[in-house]
Amino acid sequence: MDLATPGRPKRTAFLLSQLGAVASSRFADRTREIGLTPSDAGVIRLLGRAPGLSQRSLADRLGAVPSRVVSLIDSLQERGLVERVRSSTDRRNYELHLTDAGKRVLRELRGIAEQHEAEILAPLTTEQVKQLGDLLAQLANGHGLDRELHRDVGRERGGAGGLTADPGPEPANGPR
Repeated sequence: MDLATPGRPKRTAFLLSQLGAVASSRFADRTREIGLTPSDAGVIRLLGRAPGLSQRSLADRLGAVPSRVVSLIDSLQERGLVERVRSSTDRRNYELHLTDAGKRVLRELRGIAEQHEAEILAPLTTEQVKQLGDLLAQLANGHGLDRELHRDVGRERGGAGGLTADPGPEPANGPR
C-alpha cells in the first residue's frame, strides 16, 4: 500500500511510532536473552559512560523517581553487575560503578545493539541509513530529546523500571 497516494497523508509520525514500538520490542527480546530488561541495559550503559554517579544523579539523568532507581540498582548489585562505593567527598552518598562482570555485560550489550541496529536498518542502503540518522537526530534535537536515552521510567517490573539507553559502541570521536 502506497501511503503517499494523492488525498492520503503520509502519516510519518504514525510510521515512526510503529517502527519505534517494533525496535523497542525486539531490543527487549534481545536483552531478555541475556537476563536483562531494557532498564537494566540503560543503567549499565549510563554507568559505563559516567562511572561514579550517585543514585540521585542517576535518577536525575533518567528523569526517574529516586526510589525506583534504588530498586533497580539493588537488583543489579544482587546480580554482581553494579557496586555501591562510599563517596570520598561526601560520606553520606554512594557512587555507582560497574563491576568487572558489569563491564563484560556492557560489551555484550554493545554487540547486541550493533546487531539490532543492523537488523532494523537492513532494508536501507548505506546512504539511506546515514540520511535517516541525520534526519532523526535533527528531529530529536528539535524536540529536546536525549538522543541516547529513553525517559520512560515505570513501564516494566511493575513500575520499577522502564528506562533504556542505546548501548551502541562509542564512536572514535566520543559520545554521539
